Amino acid sequence: MGGLAGLLVVALVLPLAAGLLTGGGDSPPEVVVAGAPDDAGADNETEAPETAEAAAAETETAETVSPETAEAAAAETPAAPGAFVYGSGDCPAADGSSDSVLSFDGPPPRCIDPARGYAAVFDTSEGAIRFDLDAATTPGTVNNFVTLVRWGYYDDTRLFRTDPSIDIIQGGSPHTNSPSDPGPGYTIRDEPAFDINPDTLQLMGPYRYEPGQIVMARAAGPDSAGAQFFFTTGPNASLLNGQGVYVVFGATDEAGLEVLRSIMDLHVDTGALGGEPSRPVTVRSVTIEEN
Repeated sequence: MGGLAGLLVVALVLPLAAGLLTGGGDSPPEVVVAGAPDDAGADNETEAPETAEAAAAETETAETVSPETAEAAAAETPAAPGAFVYGSGDCPAADGSSDSVLSFDGPPPRCIDPARGYAAVFDTSEGAIRFDLDAATTPGTVNNFVTLVRWGYYDDTRLFRTDPSIDIIQGGSPHTNSPSDPGPGYTIRDEPAFDINPDTLQLMGPYRYEPGQIVMARAAGPDSAGAQFFFTTGPNASLLNGQGVYVVFGATDEAGLEVLRSIMDLHVDTGALGGEPSRPVTVRSVTIEEN
C-alpha cells in the first residue's frame, strides 16, 4: 500500500443540495463521496495479481496461507472477472499488537474467516460506537477494513467531514485527515460486483442507505475505495440510493447512532463537502471483536 501521489478529486453531486451538478436529461446525477486518487490504477503498479483470490478461496483463513502457497495456486487458477482480489504478504496480529503501518505495497491477503462474526468498536472523543461487520455479504471489504484496523491504520485520526445534506460523517485519512489523503497505497474492488443499467448507463447496486451504517467512501470511478469510510446518520442518506457505488459493510445499534447524531450536531458549514465538526473529533482507536 505504498503512498500514492496526487490529490483526491472529490465531487459531491446532489439534486437537492448545494454542490456540483453533473449529468443531464432524465439521468440521475452521480453522487461522489470520496475515496482514492482518480489515477490510483495507473500508479498502483505493486497491486497484487488478480489471481490471488483463487489461492485464498482454497483456505479457511488467510493466517494459514503462506505467500509462496498463494502465488503457486494463483498461477494455476486465475480469478474470475470481477472477483474480489486479495493480496499477499503478512497479516497483522489479531490482537492489534502489531506495529502501526500506514502505507502498503498492495491490498491485504485474506486475514479473516468470513464464517466468523466481527465487530469494530470505535473509541472516539465523543463516545464509543460499535459496528457489527457483514463479513458474510462483503468478505473482501470487511477483510480490508479489519486488516487496516489491526495495523493501527485508523488510530488517532479525525472524523474530518460532516454533511447534513446527505447525513454522513467521513473519516479514515491518517496521512492528511482530509479527503485528499493518498490512502493506503492501493484500491479494492466494489463488492458485490455492480451492474450497469442499459437504459441509463448508471451503475446499479444492491445498497439502500439508512441511518447507522458504515460504508466505504470512494472516488468517481468504480473499484476506487481504499481506506476512507463514512457513517450514515439520518434519512438524507437515502439520497444515495440507486447510485450503487458505496459498499455498506456494517451497522451500529441505537446507542451508536446516538453518538453519531451528537457528532453531526457539531456540524459547521465550511463550504467544502458540506462542512466539518466545530471541534476536532478524534478516533482514538478502533478495536476488532471476533466471535
